[in-house]
Amino acid sequence: MRLILRYLKKYKLYVLLNILGVFGFAAAELGIPTIVSNMIDKGIALNNKNYIYKLGVLILIVAVIGGIGNIVLAYCSSKVSTSITRDIRNDIFKKAQEFSHTEYNKFGVSSMITRTTNDAFILMQFINVIFRTALLTPIMILISMFMVINTSLTLSMIIGGCIPVICFGVYLIARTSDPISARQQKGMDRLNRILRENLTGVRVIRAFRKDKYEAKRFSKANEEYACNAKKLFKLMSVSQPAFFMLLNIAVIIVFILSSKMINNGTLQVGKLVAFQEYMFHAMFSIMLFSIVFVMYPRAETSAKRIEEILNEEPSIKNSKNAVMSGDGSGTLEFNHVTFKYPDGEVPVLNDISFKAKKGDVVAFIGSTGSGKSTLINLIPRMYDISEGSIKIDGVDVREYDLASLRKKIGFIPQKAVLFSGSISENVRYGKHDAVQPEVEHSSKIAEAYEFITDKKDKFEEKLEEGGRNLSGGQKQRLSIARAIIRKPDIYIFDDSFSALDFKTDAKLRRSLKSEICDSITLIVAQRVSSIMNADKIIVLNEGNVVGIGTHNELLKSCDIYYEIAASQMSKEELE
Repeated sequence: MRLILRYLKKYKLYVLLNILGVFGFAAAELGIPTIVSNMIDKGIALNNKNYIYKLGVLILIVAVIGGIGNIVLAYCSSKVSTSITRDIRNDIFKKAQEFSHTEYNKFGVSSMITRTTNDAFILMQFINVIFRTALLTPIMILISMFMVINTSLTLSMIIGGCIPVICFGVYLIARTSDPISARQQKGMDRLNRILRENLTGVRVIRAFRKDKYEAKRFSKANEEYACNAKKLFKLMSVSQPAFFMLLNIAVIIVFILSSKMINNGTLQVGKLVAFQEYMFHAMFSIMLFSIVFVMYPRAETSAKRIEEILNEEPSIKNSKNAVMSGDGSGTLEFNHVTFKYPDGEVPVLNDISFKAKKGDVVAFIGSTGSGKSTLINLIPRMYDISEGSIKIDGVDVREYDLASLRKKIGFIPQKAVLFSGSISENVRYGKHDAVQPEVEHSSKIAEAYEFITDKKDKFEEKLEEGGRNLSGGQKQRLSIARAIIRKPDIYIFDDSFSALDFKTDAKLRRSLKSEICDSITLIVAQRVSSIMNADKIIVLNEGNVVGIGTHNELLKSCDIYYEIAASQMSKEELE
């Protein structure tokens, strides 16, 4: 497979050592029966003790060589298979970091996890088998067949009759297992998806008492996976008993024919002993070699799934002559921006135009599904626009180096995302080399310092996965602190104050005011009270701008904004 060969180039030395180990092992396995044969026919039969002792020492030397070869073979096969699997997983992870939302939606998170773990593991097993058997068995087969023919041409015809039977059985198993393997891997994707949904949505499931429903859904997917796994195991389990039955039949026939040949004097006892060993190695090597072909369809399916990710070209990537910085004017400009999702037919944003400069606070408000979050996701190029342009410091965002572009932005998502580790590590996620005073300062601005210092280990307090041991408001404040420590040119708050009470919200905004005065601040909000003081409020409805202005201006000029404000404020406040 091309995928394996691509990674194998890095481990040429281990491949060479593996080949040497193969010859050492083969020398022992096939050399010892030959020596024993001579010992019986020329030593024991003639009572030549010196010859017997000499061959005994030779057997010991060959056994040591075989033992060393076997150790080298085992070490190299394990080293190469695990190293290649490690490299594949690293490359999948790096590739995933380059993907945009489009690619994640195409593959699905659960499928990507399966490809990184289960599919890579299947390849590791296959590579290990290749290095342990695929290189060894052809040599064993060729030498064994030569020795068999050299020992007795008549008896070798028995093996010649068995080989086509083994090859035909392997072909049938491989052809049958291919579609089953593909279904099994897709079944693993479904299992991972359902399990992930259940773990992340456990509160909703319990609240709606859907435990039994989810258990049935998982059980159904699990049963489908188990059914395909059973079919594969049955196919694999048939091969070994069938082989040994065939081997035993061949041994019986050999004994019948060889007994007559020994009586006739055309075959010696030592030669018969050696022939049995050669026959076993020849047929057993064929069976081992056949295992590679039995495993191949499943490994090929996994390799294809991994290659799909590695060969996928990200829809969002750097241009050839990427720009590292703009003119330093500190501006953000949307020029007639239209956007539709890659798999969509109707634009979700239509002809959006506005401009913001350093120090401006621009707010976005509108009904659910109006395109607020989609609009701000276009700035860091989570998606690329369909028409128009977005410029930062006079340069189109599509012309920027992605790392440089995103370094300009402090993004606080609607759903606060934290990582397992300490509070300090999560805040430093915005600036990895930040010193402790910077961490504390950003925490104070985000109104997080107080609850952090109340913790037993303060900034070294360990967070559980996703920050489960924090409240929603605490997670949001840490997310804000993470953006503040970066000191970006553009702050994007995607409904990032929704979990805060009014008192904390007001305090945080007062603290932020002096901190963000040299940056452009974009706020997506649902509460009118949180954006009343914005320099510019943009009202969206079904992807269209229906109003731009200050709070007081929009109350008079925009009916939709007035309706939103009226639903949240008293008449006195509206006046």
